[in-house]
Amino acid sequence: MSATARSEDAPAAGEIADRLREADFVRLVGAATGDALAASGVLARALSDRDRPFQVSVADLPADTERSTDADLTVAVGRTDPVADCSVAGAAEPASETAFVVARELDTGPDVALALAGCVADGRAAAGAVAEAAEAAGLERRPGVAVPTADLIDGLAHSTLVRGPFSGDPEAAAAALDDAGFDVDGPADGSGLVVDATILDETARRRVASLVALRTVGDDSVPSRGGHAVERALRPFDGGPFETVGGYADVLDAVARERPGTGVALALGHDVAEAALDAWRAHARRAHDAVADATTGRYDGLFVARAETDAAPVATLARLVHAYRSPEPVTLAVTDGAAAARADDRALESVLSTAAEGVDGTAAATGTTGRARFDVETGAFITAFREAL
Repeated sequence: MSATARSEDAPAAGEIADRLREADFVRLVGAATGDALAASGVLARALSDRDRPFQVSVADLPADTERSTDADLTVAVGRTDPVADCSVAGAAEPASETAFVVARELDTGPDVALALAGCVADGRAAAGAVAEAAEAAGLERRPGVAVPTADLIDGLAHSTLVRGPFSGDPEAAAAALDDAGFDVDGPADGSGLVVDATILDETARRRVASLVALRTVGDDSVPSRGGHAVERALRPFDGGPFETVGGYADVLDAVARERPGTGVALALGHDVAEAALDAWRAHARRAHDAVADATTGRYDGLFVARAETDAAPVATLARLVHAYRSPEPVTLAVTDGAAAARADDRALESVLSTAAEGVDGTAAATGTTGRARFDVETGAFITAFREAL
C-alpha cells in the first residue's frame, strides 16, 4: 500500500514555533536527506537551548519511522507524514531555511553554517534569513571546490556533488590534478594528504574549479542541467566543521542515507566528523560505482538507470544520473526492491503514489524528488512508473 505523505499543509514558521514552545516533548522525524538532517539539527538545537526534551530520527520513508514514542508534538522534517502533527516539508523552500526561521522565532541563535549546508544539500541557493545570516556571520564564498577534506584528491574522488572521470577513483583524481600541474605528493589512494587545498592561493583554487567544471560538464553528452548542478561544487562558502560548507552539505546528505545515527549526532554538533567522513567515502564509492555500472533505458520523457547491485544508494544514483547523464526530464533509478526518482519541474507525489499502489508498494515524494519500495521485479515497477507518468 502506498504511503504518500498527506498530513496537514505545512504551517508558517511562527505557528511551528508556537507549537514547539508549548510541547513538553518533541519528536522530529526527518527524511533521509542532507537538507532534512540539517533542518532537524537546527530545530533540535533550538529545543535544547530551551531545555525542551526531544527525539530525532531519520528514515527513507515515513513508514520506516518508529511510532512508539509518546511525544506531545511530532514534526515531519523534509517531507509531510500522515501521522505527524505538522511538517517542515521543504517544498516551497529548503527545510533548513524554514527551520532556521523557526529557531529564531524561539529566540535561539541557530547555527548558520548548518542551515546553509542544508540549503546547499537541497540544491537550492539559500535565500532570505539564511543568506542574510551567512553574510552577517562573515561566511563568504571563495574560489575553489566544495569538498569536506583538506586533501583535494580525497575530496574530488568522493564528492557526490559532481560526477566526472575521477569520481569514486582516488588514483584518477590524483592523475587529473597532476595533469593540471598540481604537486601531487604521497599515495594516490586517499590514505594521505596529497594535495593540500588549505595552502593553495586563489589562482590555484580557480584552476581546480576550472578542472572540475571541464571534466564534469565539458562533454557534449552531459545534459544542460549538469551546468547548474556543478555550481554547487564551485565557489564554496568557508565555515562549518569541515573545510567548506558545500563539503559539509555533501557529508550530511551521504551520512543521512548511509549511517543515520551518525548523521543525527553530526547535525546535533557532536564530535563525529571522522565517522561521518568514513560514511561519506563509503557512500560515494557505492554511488559512483552504481552510476558507472547501471543499465540504462530511454523512453518518451523518462530515463531509467537500473543498478546492478541492491547495495546501490538509489536516491544518490537518481540525483547523479539526472544531473549528469539523463537526456529526459524525469529520471528513475531502480534496484532490487527500491527506487528513486528525479524530475526537472514535475511534481512526483501522484506519479510515485500511483506506481507504488499498482505493485502494492510504498512511496513518498516531495516536489520533484521521491522514493519507493516494492516487492516485485524491478521491470514491473518500471512499467508501473511509466504508466503513471
